[in-house]
Amino acid sequence: MQSTAAVTIDKDTRKNWQEIVDILASIINIPAALIMQLHKDDIEVFISSDSTNNPYHPGDKEHFENSGLYCETAIKTNNKLLVPDALSDEDWKDNPDIKLNMISYLGFPIHLPDKQAFGTLCVLDNKPNSYSLDIEKLMQNFIKIIESHIEMLYVNQVLGDENKKLTDYLTEIQTFRDLNSICSYCKSIKDKNGDWHPVEHWLINHPKARFSHGVCPDCIERHHPEIKSKSK
Repeated sequence: MQSTAAVTIDKDTRKNWQEIVDILASIINIPAALIMQLHKDDIEVFISSDSTNNPYHPGDKEHFENSGLYCETAIKTNNKLLVPDALSDEDWKDNPDIKLNMISYLGFPIHLPDKQAFGTLCVLDNKPNSYSLDIEKLMQNFIKIIESHIEMLYVNQVLGDENKKLTDYLTEIQTFRDLNSICSYCKSIKDKNGDWHPVEHWLINHPKARFSHGVCPDCIERHHPEIKSKSK
């Protein structure tokens, strides 16, 4: 199965998604509209419509691989799945949702910003239903809204953390860039051009300078004559 990125869905987003599935269930006049989510090795009901005779509840889950669920196929094919009447379809007449009397299905995959699968938006009915093109378009528009919510949360949560790390990293890099070598012996300062200056002259012109230790060429010759340095 495809893995999901670490995106936490907040209360406001959950509320918006609840409104989406409730609207779908009401408009189509069906028992169940769901947002399903992949979670580790399972697929679970994340949001379930507040509708009459809905057999699904948030938190209901099944092992994803070879589950036989409608949503598994929608996710794996990365495409719309329409099953107007599972009871008359050899491929679907024994699927697990039949036990819940859900014999028709229309579902679309929901994607994370990195194009991996988040889950599905789907509707199910306890009678044959081919659904209309208008319903398909409505669901596709709802998916765009859901995916935009996920992307916003992803940016705020995941990339926000990464940006913090990046900012810390850039600050650290800048700190090192600002370091000036100071001779461990005579305390002369090396500038960006590789020239060495008396420490007192340098500090007058660069009061905020930061330092790391080194050894200037004169002190190398004086203290380490065995080293043939070509440093400037």
